Amino acid sequence: MKFTEGYWLRSERANALYASMAYEMQAMEGGMRILAPVRKDISRGDTPNLPCITLEFRAVGKNAIYVKAFHFAGYEERAPQFDIKRNPEPEEVYRVQLEETPEAYLMHSGDVTVRVTKADFSYSFEAAGRVITKCGFRNLGYIRWDRQPVSMRPEENYLDETRMKPYMVTELSLDAKESVYGFGERFTAFAKNGQTVETWNEDGGTASDFAYKSVPFYMTNKGYGVLVDYTGNVSFEAASEKVGYVGFSVPGESLGYTFFYGPSLHDVLKNYTKMTGRPALPPAWSFGLWLSTSFTTNYDEKTVTSFIQGMKDRDIPLSVFHFDCFWMKEFHLCDFAWDEKVFPEPEAMLRRYHGMGLHICVWMNPYIAQHTALFEEGRKNGYLLMRADGHGVWQTDNWEYGMGLVDFTNPAASLWFQKQLKRLTDMGVDCFKTDFGERIPVNVRYYDGSNPEAMHNYYTYLYNKCVFELLEREKGVGNALLFARSATVGSQKFPVHWGGDCMATYPSMAETLRGGLSFAMSGFSFWSHDISGFESTATPDLYKRWLAFGLLSSHSRLHGSGSYRVPWLFDEESCRVLRHFVKLKCRLMPYVYAKAKEAHETGIPVMRPMVMEFTEDPAVRYLDTQYMLGDALLVAPVFSEDGDAEYYLPKGRWTDYFTGKVKEGGRWYRETYDYFTLPLYVRENTILPTGDTEDRPDYDYEKNLTLTWYCPGEGADHATASVRIVNRQGEYVSCVTAERKDGQVSFTADRELEGVLFRTAE
Repeated sequence: MKFTEGYWLRSERANALYASMAYEMQAMEGGMRILAPVRKDISRGDTPNLPCITLEFRAVGKNAIYVKAFHFAGYEERAPQFDIKRNPEPEEVYRVQLEETPEAYLMHSGDVTVRVTKADFSYSFEAAGRVITKCGFRNLGYIRWDRQPVSMRPEENYLDETRMKPYMVTELSLDAKESVYGFGERFTAFAKNGQTVETWNEDGGTASDFAYKSVPFYMTNKGYGVLVDYTGNVSFEAASEKVGYVGFSVPGESLGYTFFYGPSLHDVLKNYTKMTGRPALPPAWSFGLWLSTSFTTNYDEKTVTSFIQGMKDRDIPLSVFHFDCFWMKEFHLCDFAWDEKVFPEPEAMLRRYHGMGLHICVWMNPYIAQHTALFEEGRKNGYLLMRADGHGVWQTDNWEYGMGLVDFTNPAASLWFQKQLKRLTDMGVDCFKTDFGERIPVNVRYYDGSNPEAMHNYYTYLYNKCVFELLEREKGVGNALLFARSATVGSQKFPVHWGGDCMATYPSMAETLRGGLSFAMSGFSFWSHDISGFESTATPDLYKRWLAFGLLSSHSRLHGSGSYRVPWLFDEESCRVLRHFVKLKCRLMPYVYAKAKEAHETGIPVMRPMVMEFTEDPAVRYLDTQYMLGDALLVAPVFSEDGDAEYYLPKGRWTDYFTGKVKEGGRWYRETYDYFTLPLYVRENTILPTGDTEDRPDYDYEKNLTLTWYCPGEGADHATASVRIVNRQGEYVSCVTAERKDGQVSFTADRELEGVLFRTAE
């Protein structure tokens, strides 16, 4: 939120008070507390009637500092709290030392020093002998927005400090070459400099500044991250109000955030996800191809079976079949009952599909239509959100006629909701597409009394947590899986997420990728999208180009709105292209699943923006049309009808996966590709494991492997590399090391592998 009008003037609506000096420091558990009056050069006689801002710094992990700034300590926001595990490491890792000099108060923890200057207020985070970021002149403020006059007379406004809306604002400095990333899945430019970002979840498609997945967390290429600890809307000014700063503000009397120092972006994400949660490891079968009924299409069991058989007849491996919303009867979303007109024997049908080797997903959301028995049950038992004015259940026609929302702050309501889902898992449903979760009203009353505005974004966390925990109970840990659209901080624990409603156009394909890359920079490891676009119907050309992108994403789904997405409805070549890339992904699964295991253990995503892997390379600072799949494979989707692809290879030697041709990095390339290829390059000194199975994603990865060592150190007398092998349960199997010495190449494994083939590619 902008509180200034240009650089020189503050808005007259703002009534801003800024920290101006550090008057005194008090030691507190884990850190220090600073009293910061809003005027400097004060004497004892100046202290009455002088507002202050209190500032607390507390070490909460390795190179992680929690900062809280507040005005009135007694103000209750009644906001829910993110599920954050602070202090996740032994205390000696981040032990605190305090120091005072004539000019400043200092706090040392791990590699980070916090320096608060006394006379001219500022505070800075320092590491490795340099300032990482700084908050200084008019950067920390208490804003009395639209403040009305207060009177000492016996009038309505007598000493009334509530006649305004309070905000707290903090601004942290940026360097000249510093770029800002993250804030969730955002479809605007990848580097967020110059943007105002409101972290307010909304169902806005993929072509605007709205986002389904807002996360009040950002990172910069300088090697640090910031998480604002507020579940409601955080308003960020990313080099937009003041171009040299990232500003962030929240309503109320206090603002808290955690500063994470790397120094690498990998370190930042590891630290951030250690506190907010790391993703469950998705089952291996989920990495195969998903096929959907699509959204508003007409379908029945005969239609579904024809799709499944059509894929089999064309030798296209299929792993998951998804029933979108009209597996239920119209006007009955969601009563979790199959529409018997089109699916008269759902249990028998699901058994047949399981017998074909498929897993089953069904659509759902947390909205209960009035025209269902389930709505009446929820109303009578108090399981639905209530109107703020006390006049019963909150309802709307915005989506389903008269629908209400499940109140997940009520434990009984959550159990009731899980009971409905258990009937489906008992039938044979394997996972759920947890759609929606963004259209959450604020004129409501929650069971636990939570602030409705602060619950707007947090609702999705409770919703998806409820469903995920049911699946873990019913399917077992390691077999639970969602396909979720909305998210907030911590939702990464409940994979997978997909990118929402994109259009069937090349620009929308590009904005979809931008959203996924921003999502990855926000702590999320597994991500998918609607191949060929959700709205409208793609041309055969676009369909085939998007197939390559979709099958080289962590998860891959064919889904749309008003038309089917089976390949033979586009053209016969589409069938061959789909078969080619599905089988390629199956062969790559030993590598992909090892990266999934790494994401589960560390929080480093499977799909990675180039800047995450090559932070020091200035050419990748804004690069959002290609990505790394893991740390070793570079993928550049083709975004044009003529097949032209422009892509950048960072410094080093890169091998074209399809042709084996080696290219030098540190430069751009432009080439034309057919539908069966795209820029897919293997990084130098990589041992890439591939499997011999191409008809399913879940097989014995540790057997019959081919381990190819790519470009092992050109011109070097001695080179080594290693690769970690996991099985389809994600369990460690072996570590293979390759060595070249005196012209001879050798491979060794710490545990024996069955049927392995070793080779080099130079």
